[in-house]
Amino acid sequence: MLTMNTKTQTKVIRQGDYVAEIQITLTYADHDWAPYLDLAEAQKLDRLRQALQNQDLQTAAQLGHIYHLTPVAI
Repeated sequence: MLTMNTKTQTKVIRQGDYVAEIQITLTYADHDWAPYLDLAEAQKLDRLRQALQNQDLQTAAQLGHIYHLTPVAI
């Protein structure tokens, strides 16, 4: 019998001058491929990465928390 559990985790994606935090669900099961993302979660990560790459901050903000990186001169 295959036992499957899920766990929500925050992933951080950096694209250019932007960083995004996004909540994804990992699936844990009793096999060698665990933990893994289901297709919908992988597509959500891809949509966020693509939105940041295109500087579509409106779409990116709907998927996660967006931050702008600012270099610090010392």
